[in-house]
Amino acid sequence: MTDISAEDERWMRRALALADEAAGKGEVPVGAVVVLDGREIGAGFNAPISGCDPTAHAEIRALRDAGARVGNYRLPGATLYVTLEPCTMCVGAIVHARISRLVYGASEPKAGAVESARRTLEEPHLNWQVEPTGGVLADQCSQTISAFFSRRRAEIRRRQQPSGKE
Repeated sequence: MTDISAEDERWMRRALALADEAAGKGEVPVGAVVVLDGREIGAGFNAPISGCDPTAHAEIRALRDAGARVGNYRLPGATLYVTLEPCTMCVGAIVHARISRLVYGASEPKAGAVESARRTLEEPHLNWQVEPTGGVLADQCSQTISAFFSRRRAEIRRRQQPSGKE
């Protein structure tokens, strides 16, 4: 893991803004942005619920957007910023896309595939090396997710309470 720069924080704030868009649509608030040579080439936020697509994670959508914009599915030299530690599926896509650097905010203890539940990027058989940096604006990223699920649990409790009408 490398040091956190002002540039990393700048792009993570952009990813957080995308996470807010996801939350506004009732999706788990995760946002991602792909940056190459100091400019955004792809962006995405979680949309598996609204898109009825289990692969519509923020990272996948950002990689698809970047690939379409540059006309190539391979993105060497690019950095992917994402608010939550990627899952195994997303780490696989990151490697296949030839992302050079991965920067994420909050760790994901249940499904994180970089440092938490798995350490997929360290597997020796991978044909591409990705440099990971975790913990960028981790508190803000974690708070975004926690607040979302807290609101969701409160909504569920409200729906389960009797209305008081007879």
